Amino acid sequence: MHVARLNLVNFRNYRQLELALPPHMVIIQGDNAQGKTNLLESIHVMTTTRSHRAASDRELLNHDAAAEDLPFARLSAAVEKAEGRLDIEIVMRLERSGPAAKEDCAAAPAIPLRKRIKVNGIPRRAADLVGQANVVMFSALDTSLITGPPSLSRRYLDLVNSQMDAAYLRSLQRYARVLVQRNHLLRLLQERRGPDRQLDFWDNELVESGSYVVLRRQRLVRSLSRLAQGIHGEVSSRAERLEIAYLPSTGPGETRSEIEQRFREALQRGRRREVSHGMTLAGPHRDGLLFRVNGADLSRYGSRGQQQTTAISLKLAQAVHMMDERGDPPVLLLDDVFSELDRHRRQHLLESIAPFQQVLVSATDLDSFEPAWLAGAACFRVRQGIVEPA
Repeated sequence: MHVARLNLVNFRNYRQLELALPPHMVIIQGDNAQGKTNLLESIHVMTTTRSHRAASDRELLNHDAAAEDLPFARLSAAVEKAEGRLDIEIVMRLERSGPAAKEDCAAAPAIPLRKRIKVNGIPRRAADLVGQANVVMFSALDTSLITGPPSLSRRYLDLVNSQMDAAYLRSLQRYARVLVQRNHLLRLLQERRGPDRQLDFWDNELVESGSYVVLRRQRLVRSLSRLAQGIHGEVSSRAERLEIAYLPSTGPGETRSEIEQRFREALQRGRRREVSHGMTLAGPHRDGLLFRVNGADLSRYGSRGQQQTTAISLKLAQAVHMMDERGDPPVLLLDDVFSELDRHRRQHLLESIAPFQQVLVSATDLDSFEPAWLAGAACFRVRQGIVEPA
């Protein structure tokens, strides 16, 4: 799979960009704050419907465009897949009513933003687009999956699973809705406004959708751990053994029925505490990941180099896993990840990504790349939102 054509209007610092992208290796070179990351981010948004770094969609609108009478951003791409071409279009528009003042969209949270998605010219929901074209994003932020709060690792697992399993995305969305309702009831019970037997219905709903989320996450983590272990071993010359473990808040369970049973038991045990806190304290929204190298918790005892290597091993494992599951290689997006790697790790990463059909790499300079590798890559230069062949 590869992105053949990219068109951006008012996205981040791009007022207008139309770019034909060749398959295989593409290098996007430029100084900082020129638009390299934004270019890769646009592809991530068009394939997953969300940014890997923005807190909200309104941050994606160009600053100058946000001050116009009809502030909008439009992203479109032509994706070549094994089964044929896929045309994607996403339009985001601020819905101003009346003579509202022209404001920066990021500073006007009260103004609603509408997102419209089309796939092959037909209006679709975001859930219908996710998984039709797959990407793996590498960035300097990836170490936060290891060192950051569990919410980041949960979001990562959800993004990977949602690209491969439509049932997972539906279960995740259902779980989120039920969780809101159950927490609302818990707050009412906290104020002594009803019998706690009302929780039985929401417990059943939570367990039904949440157990599938846990099951699929566990299967994914087992695959990623196995694949990343081999990749990490090669980079570390077999000096380090990497393990990745899923930590379910409801307790261990291998089959869905076992997970459901553990989940119900956890909710029953914690009911009094949950009513006291006014929130649900067990379930996939409370789970996390544990990374160990040679048995030591990497978030607490790992060096910066070990954390970087682990993050790259994880993302390479994800790429291999997605290719094995879907039969069509994902597009790899590498956002300035070479600058912090030593020569050995850079070389290993370049060798590992070579088999993929399309890889887009951003870099401030070309010194990190071997001449032989550069000879087979297409190079573009970015200056102030303008992209030209290098």
